[in-house]
Amino acid sequence: MKNNVLKPNKLKGVNLGGWLLMEGYILRGRNIAEQVFKKQFTQINGDRALKVFERKFRDAFITQKDFSRIAAMGATVVRVPFNCRLIETSPYHFSSAGLSYLIRALDWARDNKLKIILDLHAAAGSQNADWHGDSLGKALLWENASFRERTYALWEYIVAGVKDHPALHGYDVLNEPVLDKKNISRLTGFYREAVRRIKAIDNTHVIYLEGNTWAQQIDFLADIIDDGVAVSIHAYQPLTYTFNYTPGVLYPGKIENERWRSSKIAAYMEPYAKFSQKHNVEIFVGEFGINWRGGHFGELNWVDDILSAFDDFGFSYTYWTYKAVANNVFPDGIYQYMPNSPFVRREGPVYGWETYPTAWKKNHAAIIDALKTDTYTKNAALVQLLKKHFTLR
Repeated sequence: MKNNVLKPNKLKGVNLGGWLLMEGYILRGRNIAEQVFKKQFTQINGDRALKVFERKFRDAFITQKDFSRIAAMGATVVRVPFNCRLIETSPYHFSSAGLSYLIRALDWARDNKLKIILDLHAAAGSQNADWHGDSLGKALLWENASFRERTYALWEYIVAGVKDHPALHGYDVLNEPVLDKKNISRLTGFYREAVRRIKAIDNTHVIYLEGNTWAQQIDFLADIIDDGVAVSIHAYQPLTYTFNYTPGVLYPGKIENERWRSSKIAAYMEPYAKFSQKHNVEIFVGEFGINWRGGHFGELNWVDDILSAFDDFGFSYTYWTYKAVANNVFPDGIYQYMPNSPFVRREGPVYGWETYPTAWKKNHAAIIDALKTDTYTKNAALVQLLKKHFTLR
């Protein structure tokens, strides 16, 4: 009944965070929801200007050249997070223009011999209460059945539009859902129906189901694993260190009152490996990454140790994330924007993307130019390490 949907340890690559769902810290601002930023932008510049900004942003932030860079690292896959609002213009109404961005990514992947995993990063109503779910502080997807129905319909529209593309690898149904354990049946029910509806259109590509509580808890998935279904987790532990919540912490070393080193990371990942073996299912680490502090605090050691654990256990994985404005918290980019331009303003009082609304009219060309990867700095040491692991087969 159940079988491994892939040969293990073959998918290795990166995330395109911040592209089809804008995130504050990736653009060196506060972590407000994308919809809040857009409301602010519209209040100052109007609806038409917002549409122009969105198009120019997406066209500049990721291009075909970026896929060539990713392929040159030895990657085999790209995870593409997107906001439901990219495609769903109103309930049950969908935009072919929005879908075209997913198809553009697939085309660029095909041209560079890469595969694509499409990741619904923000669902209607939001699946968690966080900014990266484009939430206003509540996970309404679990409170309102109509939001869940809209999400099924969204996937049906997307799957019908991309299922025949040669670069498509699979569908990551829902990024980082968060529910209380007492309500976990809502998530299992949602997953069962989503899988059913996707398979009714496309029974060829892999369907990824993420664990509960920010893709951490997966035991509840045992009963809904079936052919063509894989399990996705996210691995950022220990957050105090990887997110740089406490500056000056070293790895390996004592972190959060525990001794973190390679054996501790292996022990952290081992329960997922046992789940994989018990249920004969692929584990895909959709996100892992670290805040870069110049490499002075053992960042490369952590990345090397967690990649070694993934390789040893046969997990597939994608690094979070490809590019970001250099920041002092949260996992940032393989490519970093280093200058303190007027659209970054690390000194404040307004930071990063929240400078865009007031600066857009006079400085729109400079804002867009600053978003291009050519203005970013490659983290050569990190790229070298990732390439070493990406090319292990």
